[in-house]
Amino acid sequence: MNNQTTMPYFLLLEFSVTRQLQLLHFFFFFVLYLAITTANLLIICAVTFNQQLHRPMYFFLMNLALQDIGSVSVIVPKSMVNSLIDTRHISYFGCVAQVFLFAFFVGSNVSLLTVMAYDRYVAICHPLHYERIMNWKACTEMMILVWAANLVYGTLHTTGIFSVHFCSNVVNQFCCEIPQLLKLSCSGVNRVEVGIILISAIVGIGCFTFIIVSYAMIFNAVQRIPSEQGRQKALSTCIPHLIVVSIFLLTGFFAYLRPPSNTNSYLDFALTVLYSILPPLFNPIIYSMRNKNIKFVLSKLCRF
Repeated sequence: MNNQTTMPYFLLLEFSVTRQLQLLHFFFFFVLYLAITTANLLIICAVTFNQQLHRPMYFFLMNLALQDIGSVSVIVPKSMVNSLIDTRHISYFGCVAQVFLFAFFVGSNVSLLTVMAYDRYVAICHPLHYERIMNWKACTEMMILVWAANLVYGTLHTTGIFSVHFCSNVVNQFCCEIPQLLKLSCSGVNRVEVGIILISAIVGIGCFTFIIVSYAMIFNAVQRIPSEQGRQKALSTCIPHLIVVSIFLLTGFFAYLRPPSNTNSYLDFALTVLYSILPPLFNPIIYSMRNKNIKFVLSKLCRF
């Protein structure tokens, strides 16, 4: 018998047996989801419909907004619906879809943030060569590689997780998170999936290191800017970028690499919220809403 017949559904984390708290959870996630999707859709519309923003930096920002909408749409609506109708169920195939799509979007996010750090490095440290290096052909190829590589990444995670039998269907998280599913394996340690996670961690550390080095070089170049106002503007943009990237990657590493525990932990829930929901909420504010060109385009769109 395969997993589909022995495990037709999974039971996700129940926030509370109290109906009022369930509705509070629904309202809290609904507000977050509405804020995330609205902000990111505004960025997509601004970049798509305004010729002034048809430049590499804004092209990457639009793709980041698409990824942020995708990652939260995979996990948040199901949790909201479960709280609203007082259930914990998610179908087997629904869980498979969550694992695949969430790994795809989160992996794409890490890859794109690395590309964006390189884009800013070239723009600030080598401005005379920017148009030659970051031309439309190069940018398009980078994005195709980001999306295609992470389709493979999502497929590997999904295959590794669901190639085993599960001894339980109780997932101690509000979504089908990989570390929680690993605890349910009947055969103990799932070596294939653990190997994939370790390789992912190595790649993630490499991306994080590349981002840190890129911003270190940017900071060094910024110090040579003669204008105090120019230095403050560059630093006020770069430092929030680093903070969001650090929260995203460090909490993700901790959630996936820390020793497994069979007990329901509020720390697990907090870590998942930190790396899965907060970055899509803050990315539009830090990367886009503070950008004067995007703010100008959005103000024009709001007038219509």
